Amino acid sequence: MNLRAFQSIDGAMANAMAEGVFPGAVLLWAHRNHIIYHKAFGVTDIRFGEPVALDTVFDLASLTKPLATALAVADLISSGRLSLKTYLKDALPVACGTGKAKITIDMLLRHRSGLPAHRPYFKSLSLPVPGMAAGKRLRQMVLAEPLEYEPGSKEVYSDLGFILLAWVVEYMSGVRLDEFVNDRIFAPLKIYDLFFNPLCADWTRPVMNKASFVFAATSHCTWRGKMIVGEVEDENAWAAGGVEGHAGLFGTAVGVHHLCCELLQALENKESKVINASVLRSFMDKNNGMMRPAGFDSPSEDTPSSGRFFSKRSIGHLGFTGTSFWIDPDNGLITVLLTNRVHPSRENIDIRKFRPRIHDLIASIYQCNIQE
Repeated sequence: MNLRAFQSIDGAMANAMAEGVFPGAVLLWAHRNHIIYHKAFGVTDIRFGEPVALDTVFDLASLTKPLATALAVADLISSGRLSLKTYLKDALPVACGTGKAKITIDMLLRHRSGLPAHRPYFKSLSLPVPGMAAGKRLRQMVLAEPLEYEPGSKEVYSDLGFILLAWVVEYMSGVRLDEFVNDRIFAPLKIYDLFFNPLCADWTRPVMNKASFVFAATSHCTWRGKMIVGEVEDENAWAAGGVEGHAGLFGTAVGVHHLCCELLQALENKESKVINASVLRSFMDKNNGMMRPAGFDSPSEDTPSSGRFFSKRSIGHLGFTGTSFWIDPDNGLITVLLTNRVHPSRENIDIRKFRPRIHDLIASIYQCNIQE
């Protein structure tokens, strides 16, 4: 890899900051487990100007869906306690009689459950609420939510389905989602920089002491009346105590890359410590007109955020806070882009144009290097 190639990526990231796409970021890309490029840019918090470091922790937002919830479901399937065809009412008995009898685990993972995209349940919860009472009430509201379309008939990207999946994981395992994924996935891989940061009982601060980590700030939340640092950005996840199936995971670029390497191993049908390759392959099956893999995203037909050069077999996901990862099993390319694009305001959506550009640049450099 020549110096000019690295400089072109440095320049693209610097230009993005100058144009206000994000105040801070970490970009990592790799050939399988070999990291080729790993650099930090900008600041964690515009109020104090602290530089982003390689080990800065970002709110991963919806990367929680594939990297925590979907993998937890995959683990339950691998152990025989679930299948993609399992009905919600059979995995979660409290769902009986709620009008959701036809919803399967597969439909929830692929956003084909009939549930709406989002509901601001947090506005209905009086705060602070001791313990996890608010989280239980929020889940009950999701379960009572009327369906907007026939389950399985179309795709509507929905946080609500993953809230129900987290409930399934917790009901079937007997432990909270964050404990399950740490015990079954992160800890066996010795990944200590991917974690949830649950709130304490009075909702004033995270329960865990993460003083050794530096967090990238997200937005100024008018509902909470403060700039959010080290607490989940998503209001529904925050109201539920900081741990939910659609949001709540925090991590570093290295932590995300480490887990992506394990996913790539399974995609290539190689031995993985924590991911059953045959189960993951079933997640990738897109027969019957399905647009996305179960639990993950894939490059769209029109303007994919992964750019023009990632193969159709690629999997990844985006996070609202400005995070993303992509894995291309055809050539072993892994990219991780973590930013705080919502800091200090969520109104900035310029990252939508930036993501495909930076991925095109990375992929073109990568391909040139592979061919040399």
